[in-house]
Amino acid sequence: MYADTGTDAETIRRILRNAGDTWAVVGLSNNESRAAYGVAAVLQRFGKRVVPVHPKAERVLGEDGYASLADIPFPVDVVDVFVNSELAGAVADEAVRVGAKAVWFQLGVIDDAAYERTRAAGIDMVMDHCPAIEIPRLDR
Repeated sequence: MYADTGTDAETIRRILRNAGDTWAVVGLSNNESRAAYGVAAVLQRFGKRVVPVHPKAERVLGEDGYASLADIPFPVDVVDVFVNSELAGAVADEAVRVGAKAVWFQLGVIDDAAYERTRAAGIDMVMDHCPAIEIPRLDR
């Protein structure tokens, strides 16, 4: 199990408040029954621009989709990862390559080695948390 891996309240607060408002949501599709869709909708309600990243590259929640982070033609602030833990490390590495300011692994997504690589690159990271749960708590 991971120990001090950026899941502290200060890192969560810093990402949600200061990392920026353009969030690439990896795994987001038009399937409204998937968690990624609901979380993306919450992020939008809190003023975040949601960029769908999915092999289908479909338009979701009014935003054009892209097949990969590298295909997005503008800067991304936070990469929110909705893929399984076995695939998440490669997404974190790609987030570093495209210059994201933060990486957020969703509930149940854990990769300690990816966390270490991402933090070593100077990028904030959260694992095993959900921004849709955390963002409403900011003003408490």
